[in-house]
Formats: sequence, C-alpha cells, structure tokens
Amino acid sequence: MSTYNFTGTPTGHGTGGDSLTTDMNTQYELANMAWLGTSAAGVWLMVPGIGLLYSGLSRKKHSLSSLWLSLTGVCVCIFQWFFWGYSLTFSHHTKGNGFLGTLEFFGFRHVLGAPSAVSSAPDILFAVFQGMFASVAGVLAMGGGGERARLFPMMVFLFLWMTLVYCPCACWTWNATGWLAVMGSLDFAGGVVHQTAGHGALMYALILGRRDKSKNTGRKIPKYKPHSVTSVVLGTTFLWFGWQFFNPGSAGNATMRAWYAAMNTNLAAAGGGLAWMFIDYFRYDGKWTTVGLCSGIVSALVGITPGAGFVPIWSSFVIGVVTSIGCNFAVDVQYWLKIDDGYAVWALHGVGGCIGGVLTGIFAADYVNATAGSYIAPIKGGWLNHHYRQVGYQLAAMCSICLWTCVVTSIILLVMDRIPWLKIRLKPEEEERGTDAVEIGEFTYQSDEEDGGDELNNNEDYTFIPQPVRSKTTVVDALTSKLSHNNDKIEPHQNIDDKLNEEGSSTSQSHAEKSEPEK
Repeated sequence: MSTYNFTGTPTGHGTGGDSLTTDMNTQYELANMAWLGTSAAGVWLMVPGIGLLYSGLSRKKHSLSSLWLSLTGVCVCIFQWFFWGYSLTFSHHTKGNGFLGTLEFFGFRHVLGAPSAVSSAPDILFAVFQGMFASVAGVLAMGGGGERARLFPMMVFLFLWMTLVYCPCACWTWNATGWLAVMGSLDFAGGVVHQTAGHGALMYALILGRRDKSKNTGRKIPKYKPHSVTSVVLGTTFLWFGWQFFNPGSAGNATMRAWYAAMNTNLAAAGGGLAWMFIDYFRYDGKWTTVGLCSGIVSALVGITPGAGFVPIWSSFVIGVVTSIGCNFAVDVQYWLKIDDGYAVWALHGVGGCIGGVLTGIFAADYVNATAGSYIAPIKGGWLNHHYRQVGYQLAAMCSICLWTCVVTSIILLVMDRIPWLKIRLKPEEEERGTDAVEIGEFTYQSDEEDGGDELNNNEDYTFIPQPVRSKTTVVDALTSKLSHNNDKIEPHQNIDDKLNEEGSSTSQSHAEKSEPEK
C-alpha cells in the first residue's frame, strides 16, 4: 500500500495543483461539497419530471416520444456540456467583454480542483451541478416541438441551441466576468434557464406551425385534452421535489441562505398552485382542476427561482401568486396569437421567468443575502433597500436574453429546415399516425389502436417477446428507407385507415410465416 506525501500547495488556477503531491480538498468545506453534489442528483430528477409532464399533456400516440426526448435530451446536453458547454459558460476568462467563455476547459481539460465561479466549490463539482441546469433548460426548450417535430433533427437542434443560445446567456448571467453579472443583474438560481427555454420553445412552436393543419384551418388553434392527468401530477411532483435542490443548491454552500431559499421555494409554489386553481374554479363552472393546480405550482416555482436567495420569505408568497396569475393570462395570450405550444412552455417558463426576474428587482433585500455569512457576495438589494435602479438592471437582462434567444433560435431552425435530411417537421400522414409509431416504433400503451401497435388488426398479443426477433432487413436498407420515407407514403387514392390496415395485414402474415414449421 503506497502513501502520498502531500506537500504541495493548491495553485488556485488551472487544475488547481498536482493531485499526486497536493491535497486540493483542504481549500473547501467537505459539507458544502456534499450538499452541492446531493443537489446535483436532485436536480437531475427534474428531467424525467419534465418528460412525465409532457407525456401526460400529450395525446396517446405521442406520449412515449415525450418520455423519450427527456432522456435522450439529457444525454445530448451532458455530452455538449462535457464537449465545450462548461468551458463556453464558466471558463475563468471570457471574450468580448463578458460575452462568451473561452475553450480553456474544452473536453473538461483542466477541470479539477481550482475554485469555480462559486468559490466554495471546485470546478469539477460545479461542472456536475451546472450540467444538470443545462439539461433542464435543453429538455424544456424541446417542448415547443411537441407532437410534430422529427426526433433526429430535434437532437441536432438541441446541441446547436445549447451552444449558441444557452451557453452565451448563462455566461452573461453567472460567469463572474459576464457582462450582465458585471452590470449588476441578479439571478440566484435559474431565471436564465427558464427565459431561454421558454422563448426557445416559443420560436420552435411558431416555426413548426400548428398541429393537424388540415383539420384546424379556422381562427382557433387545436386544443387537446391531456391523455393522462396522472402523469401530469407525477411529473409535477418530480419537478417540485427537484426544485428542493435546484434553488437551495444554488447557494453553493450549506449556509442558512440555502434553507432560506428552500422555504421561499415551497411557499411560492403553494401560493401559485392555489391562485391558479381558484382562477380556474371561476372560469370552468366551479371545478377544482388538477391540471390548473399543477400549472400554478410549476409557474410559481419558475417565478421564485431568480430571487429565492435574495427575497424575504413573506414576499415569496406574493411572487408565487403574481407569477401564477401572469402565466395564466399568458396561456390565453398564446391562444389569441395562435401559437400552438401544447405544453405551454412559453406561458409557464418564458413568462414566469421574466416575471420572477423583475419581481426580484423589487423584493431583493441585502439582509437576506447576508445569511450566507462568510460566503457572502454583497448586493445593494432592490426596492426594499431603496435601490430602485435594480429593476432597470433586471429588465435589461430579461430583454437581452429573450431577444438573443428568439433571434438565434429562429436562425438555427430556419437553416436546418432547408437541409433535406434535417427537415424539422413530420409529414402530415406521419403526424396522423403519431410520433411513437413513426419515429420510435414503440408505444406507451401497446394495446391501444390509436397508437398503431401490432394488435391493430388481430387479436393476438405480441407485447411479450421471449427472445429477440431478428430482422431480415439490413441496417443500410432500413436507414435508406427511413430517410426516403417511402414506406410511410400514402397514395392519393388511399386514406390513412387503409394504409394502417395494409401494414397490419403484412405484420400478421409475417408472424404466420414465422410460426410455420420448417419442411
């Protein structure tokens, strides 16, 4: 058993020192690192929570693709964060007067023991924690393409969007030399996450257009009932649980400020849920709507996020109620403007993040921020401290982030849509069959006829397959067929039901052929 003689001194830059000769842990409190690491794991649970929420709000034939995109999205985001996302956001030096980070941490080169943007945590730990934030933003933004976006182009879009939209805006806000941070804007946890994701989803929905265009040619946009309110509730539960780490973990340490942020988070959620539910009670024939309750909770959690560690506890209830009312109205605005954002990502996250950012400028208090003790980064506060200029800083940050997001997201999508193999929208006949059948080939509910499963035209159940069924089609042939979409084409004289019956008959015939004994 070998022993190390740690005689070196942490350098405070680069990797922080030679791990063979230097104990870099001595410059940090292990309790703080344990709390931040636990918070990273808690924030990750928000990703499947988003997937469950989206899935519940979807129609059955698109429900699995919503779960699929949440897990695939987090895979893309974490890879992008490792590849260059963390470096572009939190490198120790920035370019363009705080516009964007450098590539000093490209591929996590030198990401180890030097102090990060949060001095109480090393780069490697802070990168893990902030990687979860980036994943939440990316998965939320994809919600704008619900039920009509092709999945492979969506993954390409996500990588580009993270690089060109999220990373610059997060750098402006949270990097110590970012221009919004230097100006004095306040964002405790993730206002930038929701502002970028919400407005990114808005542009995605606008450029894709309405669902079921042939059926919805009037003045109104389609409005479909959620296929599973249970999934909506479960997704909201995951999100609220994850927010117990999202906001308190953003303190960067285990001081009283973290627990102050935790109480603000819960009280705001309670106020927002009650406010939205009461609004729906008077608007929908005296019904206490479950989806309305969940929408209010999520919108209020978004609203309190920018100020969770800056505002007094009493004000968090006000922020939750005001944000919930504003987001409820934004849902109506969305329909008036004929924006088909079926998951209300813009109304809840985009608008909620903006309202919360402005209210932070009003309610931020220096004595709340001071509960961080020796870890304090002093602020002048907001209107409560008679620092009226703070609201102007918050408005400037909100406008710059939203404008950048809308313009760059639009450019990415419009350019991609002109590349044949990156067309962003499914064909009309594919949308009619459902994303699950066309893009994934698996279904949330195997026996549901709407999903186009194997049971569509016969009574046999092929849900359980005791051993892998090998395909006679080569990978090259399958990819060629997929890219050409020849198999999904419906002839002019043939309607969709005939096409599905034809495919069901061929599937039954293939099963019959396999079951015949060899002669």
